[in-house]
Amino acid sequence: MSREQQAKNLLNDPLYNEAMDKLGESLFNTWVNSGVKEVESREQCWLSLRLLDRIRLHLTSIIETGEMAEKIKEYHL
Repeated sequence: MSREQQAKNLLNDPLYNEAMDKLGESLFNTWVNSGVKEVESREQCWLSLRLLDRIRLHLTSIIETGEMAEKIKEYHL
């Protein structure tokens, strides 16, 4: 199975999406409900939220790169 297909499978997997969504929701709630003096906790939540976004973007990039490679083969570029 190609990397592109593996990335598609992950992004289309309901359990994976549920886990990512629940984790993101939990981190966001912790971030929003943190106290004024909980700077380090807020920073960790913010960094973790950014990391979740980067994971999804990386998987999307793998898919798009694979699709572009297929188009290049198709048009013999």
